[in-house]
Amino acid sequence: MTDPHLKDCFARDVVLLKLVGLNPVVVHGGGPQIETLLARVGKKGEFIQGMRVTDAETMEVVEMVLGGQVNKEIVSLINQHGGKAVGLTGKDASFIRAKKLLMQKEDAAPGDVVDVGQVGEITKIDPSLIAFLDQGDFIPVIAPIGVGEAGETYNINADVVAGKLAEILKAEKLVLLTNTPGVLDKAGNLLTGLTPRQIDDLVADGTLSGGMLPKISSALDAARNGVKSVHIIDGRVEHCLLLEILTDHGVGTMIKSK
Repeated sequence: MTDPHLKDCFARDVVLLKLVGLNPVVVHGGGPQIETLLARVGKKGEFIQGMRVTDAETMEVVEMVLGGQVNKEIVSLINQHGGKAVGLTGKDASFIRAKKLLMQKEDAAPGDVVDVGQVGEITKIDPSLIAFLDQGDFIPVIAPIGVGEAGETYNINADVVAGKLAEILKAEKLVLLTNTPGVLDKAGNLLTGLTPRQIDDLVADGTLSGGMLPKISSALDAARNGVKSVHIIDGRVEHCLLLEILTDHGVGTMIKSK
C-alpha cells in the first residue's frame, strides 16, 4: 500500500475477482501512513509484541489515516477500475464491537499485563452489513477500527480483523498480504505449505516473532475455525492476489486447516 503501481494492480485484481463470481472483502491497515503522520506531529510509534501502543492522541491519528486517507484511497482505486467499493470502519452500524485489549507481559506471571492504550480486542462482529453489500455487488473495504460499549474507539490489528471476519463470514479463503515472501524458516527459506501444528513449533522455537505474530495467530485461528485455506503472500509481487487464488503456483505460504 505504499507503491502506486502495486496499489493499482491490487485494485484491478479485486475487481476481477468480483467479476468472476467471488465476493472479495478487503480489510486494510496503514502502518507506514500512520508513522508518517505521527512523525509530522512529533510522535514516535511504539510497538509491543507486534501491536501499536495507542494513546488518545495516537488514536486520533490512527482514525484519521485508517478511516480517512487509506480507506478512501482503496475505495477510489477499486471504483476507478469498474468496481463498486464502499468504505467502512467497524463503527458503521457498530458492526465490529470491541473491548480494551489486555496483553500479557512476555515471560511474566499470569495476570501481569501491559497497557497498550486504545488497542481493541474483538468481542463481536455482526456480518449482516457485509452480507447486504455482497448481495448488491458492492465490495466492502474495511478499516480495522472497533467500537466499545460506551462508544469508545479502538485500534485493532488489521490481520486480527481480517481473520475474525473470515471466520464469521465462513470465507473460503483468507489472504494476508505482507512485505515478505511469506513465512520463512530460520535460514530465510520460504515455507510454502504449513499445518497448524508446524506453526506452533515455529512460534515455540522463536522462528516467528514481531509483526508476523498477529498475522500467524489470525491465520491459525481462521484455519482452525472453518476457513478452508489461509494464504500469507508477498504483496510486492504484481497481481499477487490473482496468482495466489487463480493459479496453481501461488506466491507465498498456504496454511491448511488440517
